[in-house]
Amino acid sequence: MIGSEGRRSIWTSRRWLAAPVLAGALALAGCGDFRRFETASIPSSTPAAKPARPPVQSPAAEREHERILATYGGAYDDPRLEALITATVDRLVAASDRPDLTYKVTILNSGAVNAFALPTGQLYVTRGLVALASDTSELSSVLSHEMAHVLAKHAAIREDQARQAALVTRVVTDMGTDPEMTALALAKTKLSMASFSRQQELEADGIGVGISARAQFDPFGASRFLTAMERNAALKASRGDPRSQDFLASHPATPERVRNAQNNARQYASPEQTAKGERDRETYLNAIDNIVYGEDPSEGFVRGRRFLHPKLGFTFQVPESFTLDNTAQAVIGVREGGSQAMRFDVVRVPAEQSLGDYLNSGWMENVDKSSTEELSINGFPAASVAARGDQWQFKVYALRFGSDVYRFIFATRTKSAESERNSRDTVNSFRRLTLDEIQAARPLRIKVITVQPGDTVESLSNRMSGVDRPLDRFRVLNGLDANATVKPRELVKIVVD
Repeated sequence: MIGSEGRRSIWTSRRWLAAPVLAGALALAGCGDFRRFETASIPSSTPAAKPARPPVQSPAAEREHERILATYGGAYDDPRLEALITATVDRLVAASDRPDLTYKVTILNSGAVNAFALPTGQLYVTRGLVALASDTSELSSVLSHEMAHVLAKHAAIREDQARQAALVTRVVTDMGTDPEMTALALAKTKLSMASFSRQQELEADGIGVGISARAQFDPFGASRFLTAMERNAALKASRGDPRSQDFLASHPATPERVRNAQNNARQYASPEQTAKGERDRETYLNAIDNIVYGEDPSEGFVRGRRFLHPKLGFTFQVPESFTLDNTAQAVIGVREGGSQAMRFDVVRVPAEQSLGDYLNSGWMENVDKSSTEELSINGFPAASVAARGDQWQFKVYALRFGSDVYRFIFATRTKSAESERNSRDTVNSFRRLTLDEIQAARPLRIKVITVQPGDTVESLSNRMSGVDRPLDRFRVLNGLDANATVKPRELVKIVVD
């Protein structure tokens, strides 16, 4: 997500920044009005846990909380899931070295796999992470890891560095110079501020495993979930998902973290003794049954090469060689190989200002004003213009749809007939959704089912809807390796619409 993720933990799924200049060039910070686009109980086998009170929030922490909600699609409301997480946190707090500290967990309405902490004790987990985990011990490993960042004051250290990053970003935004220079500065800021250090992550892993084990959760939950994250990232990478590439060089490789987590867990139990620690699989799966999976259609969603926004009533499609990623700030498309990219967002344009004038109003430098064209795209007023940087060439379209103006920004290293065709075909595919399409747009959900005699991994994966590579995704979602089978009466997760 091209936005502020200053305290991101390594629990996050791998993200895209394959070409920093390109990523930042498409960020064009501050240009768009992004907000307009966003329109079971736990067995008590541990010491008695004192319910955690919400941490006291300063005005700065409240502002940060609101920013996080805006970045990650708001809070996800699910009382059953919230009850399970609260009970899990209470157990972990009671087993920690600081049972006097308080924490508050917010479930974020995002399909990304991410979790992070603020120094005040605010913990965040995305529903994408919740969907990937297979039992309470795996979730507890994430929560205890994030608590460890607070206990070790890692989050406070990152908070100070994030303030510096925010200052750099504001300065860059105010420069209004060549977008490539803006891109480079923003990219460098993200590279330095996006994560905890390698040593901090490993330290939090060790502390977290200890807390989970003392809370009588299976201490091997961390290594299992890290393995699930690795396989989930590999699945994204195999299809060219723009979020799959790892740009956080300071992070320890996941295989290293898996080994580290296993070694930490062996201090409390052997792999054969995991029954000594609770996995709580059935309780967990019952709690996540029917949660939204992937993107929430109310905020727009990607299906293959199409982006649809039922609430706002439009859709468009990118060429076959492109992969789409819907973020809170914009829709990003990347051509295979990274030589071309696209950004789609919404901007403020006064009703009395022509779209051609907007494109030439100075928000982007090196614009070739002589290239300005007034257009009509499927009956909607539009305009286009070309711009040039040292390494990238841009084609920008503005399109008026009702009271809103949407902007397509295409970037290519080398202008060609193909790049021109790709931008033109994408823009020309913008249209209204039909009433039937709007009514059919509903979220994918996790459905927990019981394996029946005769069911196989293959037959169960065939019941998945709306996802690519259903067999591989079924295995990843259920923590099954390539040779694993399912057994009758087991609970498994599938994705349905």
